[in-house]
Amino acid sequence: MKISGIEAIPFRIPYTKPLKFASGEVHAAEHVLVRVRTDDGVVGVAEAPPRPFTYGETQRGIIAVIETIFAPQVVGLPLTDREQMAALMSRTVGNPTAKAAIDMAVWDALGRTLGLPVTDLLGGYTDRMRVSHMLGFDSPEAMVDEAERMREVHGITTFKVKVGRRPASLDVAVVRALREGLGPDVVLYVDGNRGWSASESARAMRQMADLDLAFAEELSPADDVLGRRWLIQQLDVPFIADESATTPAEVTREILGGSATAISIKTARTGFTGSQRVLHLAEGLGLEVVMGNQIDGQLGSVCTVAFGAAHQRSCAHAGELSNFLDMSDDLLTEPLGIENGELTVRPGAGLGVEIDEDKLRHYRSDR
Repeated sequence: MKISGIEAIPFRIPYTKPLKFASGEVHAAEHVLVRVRTDDGVVGVAEAPPRPFTYGETQRGIIAVIETIFAPQVVGLPLTDREQMAALMSRTVGNPTAKAAIDMAVWDALGRTLGLPVTDLLGGYTDRMRVSHMLGFDSPEAMVDEAERMREVHGITTFKVKVGRRPASLDVAVVRALREGLGPDVVLYVDGNRGWSASESARAMRQMADLDLAFAEELSPADDVLGRRWLIQQLDVPFIADESATTPAEVTREILGGSATAISIKTARTGFTGSQRVLHLAEGLGLEVVMGNQIDGQLGSVCTVAFGAAHQRSCAHAGELSNFLDMSDDLLTEPLGIENGELTVRPGAGLGVEIDEDKLRHYRSDR
């Protein structure tokens, strides 16, 4: 049950349309498949999605840090020594998705070894989550059409709306069109990816005050410390810290400093081990939690629902689990499906998934 090797394989799968938001846009999933092998012949898998405009990681950088630093540190350790692995990898600054992918692949390998689902190992609260779909920048008409299609085809009734453009009236018009087009029973919330200033955010939220928004996320930069504290005081909805609160220490800083009132957990950047630390802190502080999306593929979405379904607090709200629908293809032998607005945990040991080797050969970008 010891780690005998780690692979980091780059692949590229185009999106059916570009995903656009305040901090950038993405035209293809240029991710890294991470495989952890054990001396018993078990293979655990996970996905590392680089987001250079958010965390500074690149596909080549993830591969390099895994091959040259992290793999030599953890090869030889038992799968159960996750605290030792975390301590060793934490000596290297940054590289959150590289660390997270190794951690999740280790959990997958452990589950396969023990013959138990990862969700059960983490907590086993339920076997499914309600799904929230992210709507990127587009015209009001196009975004309403996409939301209506998601509701009709997949039963999704919660939507995260990307905002942060200038003038803010562009996004206010979109959110208003969504509320008017979808009706009062759909859950809407907004995510600015730090695109507006505090004053712009406050003005836009006042203009949307009658639209019954559930949350507001990262509307303005956390580095604008006084401005963001002032903004939080103007709002009557929970303010989610996402990229500004990726560790327990950052969560503590943002919450106790008055710069946020809820948090987003993304397994793609904190793995399962780190995500549990953040979740337990959130429970202690009484914070609402949303399971976020790193524009994950299907494997990343499997990881998110495996963690989210394992705990009561992490599945209280719909999780951002649907962005793989915008990809033209994927690597799993059995594709995911969202039905009645829910995504279920895969049955079977570990994460319950297998990689289609033919597709991996086709989409990998190192050969």
